[in-house]
Amino acid sequence: MAARYDIVIIGAGMVGATLACALRDSGLRLAIVEAHPAPRSWPADSVDLRVCAISAASQRIFQALDAWPGMVARGVSPFREMHVWDAAGRGEIHFDSAELAQPSLGHIIENRVIQAALLERLDEAESVELICPAAIEHFRCAEEGVRLTLSDGAELHAALLVGADGGASRVRALAGIATRGWSYGQQAVVGVVRTQQPHRRTAWQRFLPEGPLAFLPLADGHSSSIVWSTTPERAEALQAMSETDFRAALGEAFDHRLGAVLAAGPRRAFPLRLQHSVRYVGERLALVGDAAHMIHPLAGQGVNLGLLDAAALAEVIIAARQQGRDFAARPALRRYERWRKGDNLITMAVMDGFKRLFGTDLAPLRLARNVGLGLADRATPLKNRLIRHAMGLEGDLPALARGPLFAC
Repeated sequence: MAARYDIVIIGAGMVGATLACALRDSGLRLAIVEAHPAPRSWPADSVDLRVCAISAASQRIFQALDAWPGMVARGVSPFREMHVWDAAGRGEIHFDSAELAQPSLGHIIENRVIQAALLERLDEAESVELICPAAIEHFRCAEEGVRLTLSDGAELHAALLVGADGGASRVRALAGIATRGWSYGQQAVVGVVRTQQPHRRTAWQRFLPEGPLAFLPLADGHSSSIVWSTTPERAEALQAMSETDFRAALGEAFDHRLGAVLAAGPRRAFPLRLQHSVRYVGERLALVGDAAHMIHPLAGQGVNLGLLDAAALAEVIIAARQQGRDFAARPALRRYERWRKGDNLITMAVMDGFKRLFGTDLAPLRLARNVGLGLADRATPLKNRLIRHAMGLEGDLPALARGPLFAC
């Protein structure tokens, strides 16, 4: 017989685990299915190649779910300033948390730290079962719910199926939900480096003709996580370089803002694309995070949008249940789609516009963007409004993202 749950979430990554944590005390029985076991511990001197720039809104979500202390214990890196400049001119903009009366602009946190802290909270929940390793094979919908078959032949029955299984979502594919978007023809080279000068708890980003290069500050005052967006050919060459050659190339590309690059660890590259699902919901089905939308990483908004998806969907589910309505029916799920789709589309359009503006070599646009950066830097109210929105300090936020903010 099929094991019965109220909700089955496919994907126990950061967004799927956040959704499960948000629903753990709702009185619903949940299963979260994950193909790959997540690391729960690691050597003290190691750093994950994948990190996230966590916004204030996302921090509030983690605090409300009581997962934030676990992240702080494992290591988070607040950044208080941000410098952005154009390699093809003198345009530059500087953001400072002090101008907003905030303790920080955000936190750089390793992906594994976020996931481990969330799973630790789920371990304590009797209402949540983690099924791992396992993957969804297929599913079918009926009026009474969704019946899933996993890769090992096990069957599950649920009122609602949630796809939190990433950009190549199998749930989305099985549901026949189309996507729109395009490849950027870029790859993001990531790694951890150590610089001669301290990063001063500052995030740095230089726009190069082939794509942006970001240095994201880590807990060690001289170490940063880099995200270098470039062409596939250049990404392949960067990965093949010796450490000495890579450090020299990186220092030059970064204009030596932090002095010489003294050390560089292993490197990996990931393809970049914009992708958006035409629908976030279906019959007893919802998509969250990268399964619903993917965005260029130049402003670090991807995971933050996904976490807001999770918080909004949980709020919609709980509200429908409290009102005695079917939380898995399309009318309830459509509220989630309307809430999140518009905001996600706006953010995606803005980030795509920035990518295209700074990726062109046309002289008039090059001049315009440099003048624009300078004007925006001097227009303090406009600049602060931009960064407040990026931090999630304003807008139509889920309740979990509106709570008090505690400095770490």
